[in-house]
Formats: sequence, structure tokens, C-alpha cells
Amino acid sequence: MDERIAAARAQLGSTTVLLGHHYQRDEVVRFADFTGDSYKHSKIAAETEAKYIVFCGVHFMAESADVLGRDGQQVILPDLNAGCSMADMADISQVESCWEALGRLGLAEDCVPVTYMNSTAAIKAFCGERGGLVCTSSNARAAMEWAFARGKRILFLPDQHLGRNTGYAMGIPLEEMAVWDPWAVQLGANSGGLTKESLAASRLILWKGHCAVHQRFLPQHVDQVRAKYPGIQVIVHPECRWEVCQKADALGSTERLIALVEQAPEGSMFAIGTEIHLVNRLARRFAAEGKKIITLDDTGCLCTTMYRITPQHLAWALENLVEGNVVNRIQVREDVKRWAKVGLDRMLEVG
Repeated sequence: MDERIAAARAQLGSTTVLLGHHYQRDEVVRFADFTGDSYKHSKIAAETEAKYIVFCGVHFMAESADVLGRDGQQVILPDLNAGCSMADMADISQVESCWEALGRLGLAEDCVPVTYMNSTAAIKAFCGERGGLVCTSSNARAAMEWAFARGKRILFLPDQHLGRNTGYAMGIPLEEMAVWDPWAVQLGANSGGLTKESLAASRLILWKGHCAVHQRFLPQHVDQVRAKYPGIQVIVHPECRWEVCQKADALGSTERLIALVEQAPEGSMFAIGTEIHLVNRLARRFAAEGKKIITLDDTGCLCTTMYRITPQHLAWALENLVEGNVVNRIQVREDVKRWAKVGLDRMLEVG
């Protein structure tokens, strides 16, 4: 597979750029021209002049690349089954129903919708069209500050933990946050399982969604690792539970977690609460500097949807491009693309 991928890459040359997310398996990400998080990849997609963008990530990332890409560019996802469980927790019909309910309660007019990058293009378009924007874990605070300058409250989709952790760091108390449960509406309850009074008193309405990987980390994991390794630094992704983030020494996006390890002195110890491929990669990379890097929970799972992209998928996609066949192209409808781009452009503007 390595030989076939390398040969196809050589034949395609500068016509093709290969993007690899930090959570991707090693045998695939090693071929990436650029490795990074969602924010970094969004910037690259907006700037690259390559004809083909082969995205070794998940579906919502490829959608964003198609939205931000130039005319004539084509985005390819090596395996169409590489989705995101968090993105699947917020269906556009559910979000529209939520917004309609907020409108009936007189709360939508001063509410700004903000969606995490881990959402469908349809939801990004929903936010863009209604005066909101997209954010990543890198710029969630900047996005919220932007939104609060334009409204009284925020509807934050679809990760409740990133929204809660970011809002709390901005000084918003937990009692001014409400969790909207879309399934409560489906079961016949009103207002996402919330009362009108609790919604009206909230500054942050958090969608009941989460990352299957990061939600596995628990407060007791922090206590256990500190007891076993005195002096170890615990750093976690803000998709982790609030209780975990409160016990951690620092939290941040994947790029920030990497920077914290890079900037630490030799001999430092870290327990990292994020996807296992990134943790293992950092452990190997910094072993020569005497840095000990372990996962916060050694029974934590990998990102199973990201893991779906294998060397076989990548070789197949690239060899088809060599033969002039574009397979697994990701195309966002033009009407959705228009407003999704508004939301993504605002994200890039706030930095």
C-alpha cells in the first residue's frame, strides 16, 4: 500500500493536496501534505490552488473544504463511511424545530446560533443565514465573544461540553446555561425538555450532543493518574466533560495540546485527554527529550469513524485520480454552500 500510495502521489504532483487530521491513523497521516485540526484545515482549503483535495478526516470536514474551496476544485473523502457521531447528534430538522420553538417563546430574535465545526453543512448554513457563525475548539471563545456582541444569548450546537467549558471560562455561571434535548421534543415534551423560564434566564442554550471519545474521560481518571504519577500535568480537550476540565491543568484544541507539550522542558510528564492516535504520536515524538506522555485513560477508545480511512481506501482514491476518475466526491448543494460559507468566513475572520 505504501508503495502504491507513494507512486500515485508522485504522478498526481501538485494537482492534489492531501489533508490529514491529527486523529487519523499513522499509516495514513504519514502521507499528508498538511496535518492539523479543523481550523487549520479550513484555512488550507480556502487557500490551496490544488485541483483535488483528498481529505483524510471525516465527512463534515470534507464538506467544509468543498464550501471553502475554489471554483473547479474537487474534494474527495477516501471512505464515505467516515462520519462523526457528534455531528449526527444534531439533525437539521431538529435544529429548525428548536429555532421555531424559541421563536414562539419570543427568544429567537436576540439569540445568535453558533455551531461547532463538527456539524453538517446544513447546520452551518442555518447559522450563517440567521446571523451566526461556525467555530472550532481553537476559536470557540472568540466566536462566542463575537456572538454576544450581537445578541443576548447563544444557541450552541452540537457539543454541549465545548459550549459549557468555553462559556464558563468567559465567566458565565452554570445556572445561566440550559441544555436543549432534541429528543425530548420528539417524545412530545415542549421546549427541549426545558421551561420557558429557564430558557429566558439562560445566556447559553447548549445542544445535547457530545464526542464519543472525549466524553469517556471521567474526573476519577484525573485523580488516578495524579496519584500514580506525582507532578504529572493533565491537559485535556475542551470536548471533555466540565468536571474533567475543572480538574485539568490546561485545556485546548489539538493544536494547543501539541504546543503545550512542545514548549515544556525536557523530562516533563503529561497525561492527555484526547484521541489515542495523537497521544501515541506525541509520546513517540518527544521520547528523545525524556518527556513522558500517556493517555488520561488507558481504556479510552480511538475515533472509530476517523479510523475507517485505511491505506487501502487512500490508495484506491489516489489511483482512480491518476486514471482520471474522481471517486467519493463530496459536494455541498449550492443553496446550502452559500450560507455555510457565510458562517465559515465569519469563523475565519474572528481568527
